[in-house]
Amino acid sequence: MKKHNFNSGPSILPQEVLQEASAAVLNFNNTGLSILEIGHRTNWFIDVIEEAKNLVKELMQLDDTYEVLFLHGGATTQFMQIPMNLLDTDESAAYCDNGVWGSKAIKEASLFGKVNVVASSKDKNHTYIPKNFTVSPTDKYLHITSNNTVEGTQWHTFPKVNIPLVADMSSDIFSRPIDFKQFSLIYAGAQKNMGAAGVNLLVVKKDLLGKIKRPIPVIMDYQKHIDAGSLMNTPPVFAVYVAMLTLRWIKKEGGLAEMERRSIEKANLLYSTIDALPQFYCPIAKEDRSNMNAVFFMHDEHLLNLFLEECKSNGMIGVKGYRTVGGLRVSMYNALPLESVQAFCDLMKKFSEQH
Repeated sequence: MKKHNFNSGPSILPQEVLQEASAAVLNFNNTGLSILEIGHRTNWFIDVIEEAKNLVKELMQLDDTYEVLFLHGGATTQFMQIPMNLLDTDESAAYCDNGVWGSKAIKEASLFGKVNVVASSKDKNHTYIPKNFTVSPTDKYLHITSNNTVEGTQWHTFPKVNIPLVADMSSDIFSRPIDFKQFSLIYAGAQKNMGAAGVNLLVVKKDLLGKIKRPIPVIMDYQKHIDAGSLMNTPPVFAVYVAMLTLRWIKKEGGLAEMERRSIEKANLLYSTIDALPQFYCPIAKEDRSNMNAVFFMHDEHLLNLFLEECKSNGMIGVKGYRTVGGLRVSMYNALPLESVQAFCDLMKKFSEQH
């Protein structure tokens, strides 16, 4: 049976990336060594990580005022590493609370300085993105989560502010062309749209660093990682390699414009199907619905488990909603083919006819 992988992360990867990565596990670039056993300071791996960095800058259209790092710890580590590098204890930073991950980022940042929650969607269960808010010019930066994986909302236009803009783009990075130069720092766990679990991407404007008085542990200091070329300690070699292959694939397939075209096509198909079927509903404000993670529900909750069983029987993987939200969630990352979304929509229609 064909599997349709709607997992929210670790998520589906392009088939050709899986094939190249699996071949490299046995014999990397005809070296006679596995990618799992090459030295991280060899030219073999340095070529990999440099190509990955260059592809990031190329796809984002960024110049040398930005630095690209591949780090351990995933995006969750960045919740504390960002304020550790950017915020002194007597300073404040602005944060938007639009769901689980923004809330966790706020909690971690409050350990290092004052946090001003300038916008929150908690009043409506995070079913929309607040747009009318102001930030203080004394705040060191504004932090947003560009796509809320759990709640199913996404920033389709970004706030215009006169302070550095910081974004957690874990679940929608490289899915659309945007002006990345409006951000001073971007971070993303690779396992949703950019590769395998185990590595975190950080893109930072170099002039943002070196402005705090607090001593920073060496392994947490962005500048030290820049100086070491992301090789301060042993990086997650295989995860960086898979990220490089995935970035190659994105470029070959037509870049971010083509990723966006496919993303909109898949999202429009799914949301139009949900809206047309009386058994299903999506409470997310239409203008804020995520093109990556559709979160929706059934009016008759007694049918939910039955529908989930139908999904399982038809090879639909990862459609159960997040544990604190419930309902259903369909993740539509770059590598998910339109055919999988069509198959899911067909199953929804058939189920609706039968119930």
